Amino acid sequence: MAQRKHIARSLRFTLSAVYTGLFTLLLLGVMLLFRNNLATNLDVQARDDIQQSWDVLKSNLRIEHDPGQPNYHPVWFFDTGDPDEANAEARIRSVLAIADEQGKPVPENLSSTYESLGMDSPAQVKRVLASNQAIWLSKKDPEGLPYLIRQSYVTSEDRSRKYFVAIGKSFAESAALLRQFDYLCLALLPLVIVLCFLTGWIFTGRSLTPVLQIAQAAQHISGSNLSLRIPSRRTGDELDYLVDTFNQMIERLEINFNQVRQFSTDVSHELRTPITIVRGQLEVALLTANTAEQYRDAIVDSLQDIERLSQIVRALLLLSQAETGQVILQKQSLDLVEVSEGIVDQFQIPAEGASLDLKFLPKVLRCPGEFDRIQIERMLSNLLSNAIKFTPAGGSICVTLGLDGDNAEIVVEDTGQGIPPEHLPLIFDRFYRVRGKEEQASPEKGLGLGLSFVSWIVRAHGGTVEARSEKGKGTSFRILLPRHGNSVDEPRVHELPSGEAMRQL
Repeated sequence: MAQRKHIARSLRFTLSAVYTGLFTLLLLGVMLLFRNNLATNLDVQARDDIQQSWDVLKSNLRIEHDPGQPNYHPVWFFDTGDPDEANAEARIRSVLAIADEQGKPVPENLSSTYESLGMDSPAQVKRVLASNQAIWLSKKDPEGLPYLIRQSYVTSEDRSRKYFVAIGKSFAESAALLRQFDYLCLALLPLVIVLCFLTGWIFTGRSLTPVLQIAQAAQHISGSNLSLRIPSRRTGDELDYLVDTFNQMIERLEINFNQVRQFSTDVSHELRTPITIVRGQLEVALLTANTAEQYRDAIVDSLQDIERLSQIVRALLLLSQAETGQVILQKQSLDLVEVSEGIVDQFQIPAEGASLDLKFLPKVLRCPGEFDRIQIERMLSNLLSNAIKFTPAGGSICVTLGLDGDNAEIVVEDTGQGIPPEHLPLIFDRFYRVRGKEEQASPEKGLGLGLSFVSWIVRAHGGTVEARSEKGKGTSFRILLPRHGNSVDEPRVHELPSGEAMRQL
C-alpha cells in the first residue's frame, strides 16, 4: 500500500497522468467535433433529399376543381409506367399528409407512417398555411424512430384554395450511424487512455532519467567523494542544462572542500609550529635557564611566537566577519594619492631590505573620493607585502594611481616570479595558496588570506580587481574603485584572454 502511494505521488506518475488527461480531453474534443460534423452532414443530406422530393411533388400534384362541383381535391400526375417516377411517387407517399384549410386530412393522401407520427392539429395546419416558408420539424413514431418532416402548402390553379402538405423521411439510418460512432468512441476511449498513460509513463521515465541520476549522484556525494560527474546527453534541453549546472556545482564544492581541507592543514601547521616553539622554549628555559637574562630571552622569544599566533587568529576572525557582513565600511573624504603615497613610504624599508626598487608614480595630483581609510591601507599593504615576498632581489615594484572615468585606478606591478595560468583564476579565493614550489609552500608565505582581503575590500567599495601575470616575468593587479559608489554583490572570477584573470565585484 505504501509503495502504491509512493508511485501515485511520484513526478513520473503525475506527468503521465497530466499527459493522459490532456490527450484524453483533446481526443474527446476531436470526437465531439467529428460527431457534430457527421450529424450536421446527415441532417443536410436528409433535408436535401426531402427538398428534392418536394420539388417532384410540386411538379406532379395539382389541386383541381370538378366542373359543377364546389369541392377541390388533389390529383397526382405520375407516369406509373416510368420506373423513376414510380419510385419517386412511392418515396413521397411513404411519409405524406395532405389536409384542407380546416386541417381535415385527405384520407387517400394520408400515409399510415405519417398517421403513426400523429396528424398535426388544425392550429398547426393553419400556421403552416399562413407561413410564407417551409417549416421543418422532427417527429418520432411509437417505436421511437425519428423522422424529419417538411411542412408547407400547395395552391389550386386559380389560387383560391390552399392545401397543407407534409412529407418526410426516416432518420433511423442516420441515428443508427451516429449511435455506432458513439459506441466506437466509447469502446476506443479506454484503450486510448491506457495506451496514452503507458506511452507517457515510458517517455516520462526516459526524460527523468537524468534527474534520477542526479538524485543518485547526490546520495553518493560526500566530503571525500566529490569527483562524481553526470555525463551530459548533449541534447541542449533543460535537463542537459540541469546536468551541467549540477556538475558545475559539484566542481565548485570540490574546489571549496579542497580549499577548506588545505586551509585546515595550513592552519594546523601555522598554529602548531609556533605553539611547539613556545612550548619548547619554555621547557628549555624551565630546565636549563640559571639566570634572569636567560629567562628573559626565553620569554621574549615566546612572546614573538605568541604574537604570530595572535596575528593569524585576528586575520581569520577579521576575514570571517568581513565576508559575513559584520564589518561595515567607515567611509570618509580621502585623497587616494596621499593615502597611497603614505603606504608606499611605509614599505620602502622592507623593499630596500629585500634589494627591491619600490616606486610610486601618481598620474594625477589629487584623487578625492569617499573611501574607508583603514581598508584601503590594508588593501595596499597586502598587495605590496605579496609583491615584496614573491619578487627576487634586484627586481622592482611600481604603484601607479590615476583616473578611469569616475573611478580611481590603482595598479600594483612587480617583476616577480609570476603566477601559473592554472592558478590565476583562483588567487582571490579564501585560503587559496599557489603551491607546487617549495619556496611557495613555506610558512613565511602566509595562509593565503591577503588577496581574499583585497577582494572583499574592493567588493565592499563597489569596484573591480583584475590580475595579469606571466610566469617568470611578474604580476600586475589593476583596481578600479568608484569614487562615489555603493557596495555590490559577491564577486566572481573570470578568466581573461592572454593569461589574465579578473574578479568582477
